[in-house]
Parts: sequence; structure tokens; C-alpha cells
Amino acid sequence: MCPEFLERLDELRPRFGLPFIITSWYRSPRHSVEKRKAKAGTHTQGIASDIRVVGGYERYVIQKHAYAMNFTGIGVHKDFIHVDDRKTAPVSWPY
Repeated sequence: MCPEFLERLDELRPRFGLPFIITSWYRSPRHSVEKRKAKAGTHTQGIASDIRVVGGYERYVIQKHAYAMNFTGIGVHKDFIHVDDRKTAPVSWPY
């Protein structure tokens, strides 16, 4: 994992104000999820994590703080929020 990215996750954690559970972070390019992609994603670069959420309020709070902290990739799933520090233009997407 990229040390700078981990520091940013450590900054995000207290802003959330609730238990903060990482469900996915570094993945090998050989991981089954990554092998299905045309190009390996940000998890393989050590600059992405998925944070478990329960319900709309937790989804909202994580997104709010991730945007405020300028994470450049934010993906929203019913069970987790993906945050990353991609070097391209900022993007957000639903799963």
C-alpha cells in the first residue's frame, strides 16, 4: 500500500465518526476481480480501498468527507464506498 494513501485513510477515519471497516485494499493483478478487467485497477497500485457501509447515512457521510478530502475516485455500492487516489481526472460511479 502507498504510505501517502494510508495516511489519507487515517485522516478520513475520524471524520466518519463510526466504526471504519476496510473490506478490500491491495489486490494482486492476478486477483480474480482484477483479471476480469482490461487494465488492472487502482487496488493493484496500492492507492484504493473499499470501506464497508451500512445504510444510506453511512454512505452519505463517507462520500461527503471523501469529496471534501479530494479523493479522486469514489465508487458507491450499497455495501461499501470505494475511495482512491488515481492520477487521472476525478471520477465517481455507482456499482
